[in-house]
Order: sequence, then C-alpha cells, then structure tokens
Amino acid sequence: MYKSFAEVKNALASGSSVLEIVESYLTNINQHAHLNAFLEVFEQSAKENALLVDEKIKKGTAGRLAGMVIGLKDNLAYKNHKVSAASKILEGFESIYTATAVQRLIDEDAIIIGRLNCDEFAMGSSNENSAFGPVKNHLNTNCVPGGSSGGSAVATGANLCTASLGSDTGGSIRQPASFTGTYGLKPTYGRISRYGLIAYASSFDQIGPITNTLEDAALLLEIMGGDDEYDATVSSQPIEKFSTFEPVKPLKIAVISESLEAKGIDVEVKQHMDALISKLKENGNTVENVSFPYLDYMVPTYYVLSTAEASSNLARFDGVHFGHRSQNAQGVEATYKKSRSEAFGPEVQRRIMAGTFVLSHGYYDAYYTKGQKVRRILQNKTNAIFKEYDIILLPTTPSTAFELNAVKDPINMYLQDIFTVHANLTGNPAISLPLGKHSNGMPFGVQVMANHFDEKQLFNFSHYLENL
Repeated sequence: MYKSFAEVKNALASGSSVLEIVESYLTNINQHAHLNAFLEVFEQSAKENALLVDEKIKKGTAGRLAGMVIGLKDNLAYKNHKVSAASKILEGFESIYTATAVQRLIDEDAIIIGRLNCDEFAMGSSNENSAFGPVKNHLNTNCVPGGSSGGSAVATGANLCTASLGSDTGGSIRQPASFTGTYGLKPTYGRISRYGLIAYASSFDQIGPITNTLEDAALLLEIMGGDDEYDATVSSQPIEKFSTFEPVKPLKIAVISESLEAKGIDVEVKQHMDALISKLKENGNTVENVSFPYLDYMVPTYYVLSTAEASSNLARFDGVHFGHRSQNAQGVEATYKKSRSEAFGPEVQRRIMAGTFVLSHGYYDAYYTKGQKVRRILQNKTNAIFKEYDIILLPTTPSTAFELNAVKDPINMYLQDIFTVHANLTGNPAISLPLGKHSNGMPFGVQVMANHFDEKQLFNFSHYLENL
C-alpha cells in the first residue's frame, strides 16, 4: 500500500498507472468500510480523472501531484459532488463550485477519492457527533479517532488515500493526528484560502493537510497556500519552498510549563516530553520553561468566541434557502424551528444556542467583548514569547485516544482541546508530529508552534526533531 507520495511516485516510475493506484485505494476503502471514515467514495470521477492524469504523464505534461490520491473532509466544496458537513441539514446538497484549496490540488493533478466523515459542522473532539455515526480509530476500533477531522485522520493513517484535507478551528486537525499517529498541520491563519470551506467560526477556521510524512504536509501547503481573490482574509505573504528542509542551527525553544503541569496529563506523555527536552538540550539547543498563565482561560475563551461565530454562520441553514425542510411545519416560523430542530444534532444545537446567548442584548459585553479582550492578551503574550524564542514546544493532547462513548460530559470533551486551541486563538502555525508511543499501544503527538507565517522554520525544526 502507498503510505506516502514518494511511494506513489516510485510505483509510477516502476510502470504502475494512476488508475491502478486509485483502484488499490478503492479496494482498501472497501476492506475498511467498518471504520466509517468515508461518507461517499467518488469512484467514477476518481477513475475518470486517473485516466486523464495517465494521459498527461505519457505526454510529459502532468502536474506536481500526479498520482496523489486525496480524501476531503465533508465540509470542503468539490463541484458537482455532494457536501454535507456530516449533517442532515445539508442532505442531498451538491456543491456548485470547488474550494480554492481543493482546486489548487486538482490543478496539479491530484485525484479526489471521496468525502470523509467528521463531527457535524466540525464541532467535536471525537468524531462521535456525525449524523452518519462515529468514525472508529483504525489502530484500535474501540477508540475514537479524535475530531473533528476524524475521518481524514483515519483515511490517511489506514492508507485509504495518500493524504487528506481537514479543517482546524480549535485543534480539529492536530488532535486526530495525535490519536492516529499521523502528521497534522494547522497553517498560519490566512495562509490558505477558506473559500469553499463550510464555515464554523470564521476567525479560527483554517484548512490543512493530514499526511503520513512531513514531506507530504509541506508539499501540500506549498501548493494550497497563497493569495486568493475569493477570500479577503487570506494573506499575500510569499509561499516558500517548504518541502525542501534545511538544517537548523541550535535554537531557542520555549516549553509552556503549565502544559506539562496540567491536571489530567498522562504520565507517559509528560515523561516523553521531558525526555525530548533533555535530548534537545544535549544537542546544543536552549530549552527553557516559559510560564503561560492563561492556560485555564483558553478553552472558555475559545468556546465563547467560536460559538458566537457559529451562531452567526449557521443562521443560513434554515430550511428555506437550501437543505432539509421539515415536512411537519405550518407557516414560516414553524418551518425555521422544526427544520433546524430536526436536522441539527445535539452538539450543534448546543453551540448555536450558547453563541446566540453570548451575542444577545445585555450579555454581549459580559461575554463576547470580554472574550475578544482575552484573545488579544493571549496574542500579545504569544508574540512576546516569539520575540525571545524560535519555537514553542508542547504536547498535542493530554492523553492517547479514549474509548468510544467514554467522555459523556460536554465540558470534559471541550477540555480535549486544551493544548491545541492556543494556536487558533493566536493564529500561529502549529503541527502535530507522531513521535510518541504509549505502553497501551496507541500513539500520541508532540506539537510544534512557530511564529506567524514562519512555516519554513516549523518544517525545518520538525524535520530535525524527527531525526533527533
């Protein structure tokens, strides 16, 4: 099976066709249907596109991603294909355009193989909130894969595609990457266009890749990133050659001391981090503990602000414009109420209602305005750290993947994001590297965070860390 794009290229060089590569992935997808990673496999269009790419290879006109097979989280638009955000409210909806990030991959001859299960509207940390059932972790089917991009992480980890795209609002790429032993990248906010991503919280959402190698993550960012006339929030910062790793000189590395003292962090995760820090010091790096006293404020701030944005963004799904419309409704008001009550799952309803409350008259200043002030404090503190240090190092998750149905309390579920929301609140790039293995047999990630738009440093240091 092809775990990386390098293996795909070797197969093509040895005489395999793109069609054969696609067919081998299709076979693998059928054999792993029990994982519930795919909501729909685009078998016909994938095969048709594979034949076209094979023709281009023969003519010598193929793009940089010829032969790479990619799965899409079910909140990314792909023209003439369904997209539902794993929700009943978008049942039967077919996209009329393609997301910019997806189009850029297609332009380089990547093959899109299907849409992947996720938490409904990307709201969740376990992939148990999908309207189409939970995704199971391929490494242990009793465990969750993490969320919300659980289907993307499992599809990549189980070799159902070469790589996949996810979206990261509070850790939705990095947390599942940690739970499945894959690489999960959240680029700097604004590095990749959000055009064609079904919005959850617009000032947090960022598209990113989940891969089996660091090289593939860097290459995909290189191709997807950059200016886009369809997204006013995207940056025009130049795209560097991220996929060419350069040696790093000894660096100054900050370790968030509160992350290693956090209540609930697994003993083995902490031990692994301590061992890694010792190794970095032995290799001439300066590693210092830095206090970030706002750890306990990050998850509440994130949920105040992200639910407010969700309440606004999800107002359009009303049973009138498109999507599910209740058959039992009489009149306009009942149509809105019943359509939304029937088609949104409990977690989405909870967040919409929380966000509506946060934005309501009399509470706006107490919650939303205060949340924005805290966000500014977090950004200022993070910027101050990067004035002195090159990299921030912390765990991706407090533990390995937990069992399905093990976390019943919504607040406990929200705390799964305790180490990942930081990068979303401040807009910094961060990556989860699959460097940890627990005695329970499950992987866990080490998280590296860099300064805004310094993905070059992020990748160079990650490559160095892998080979330490």
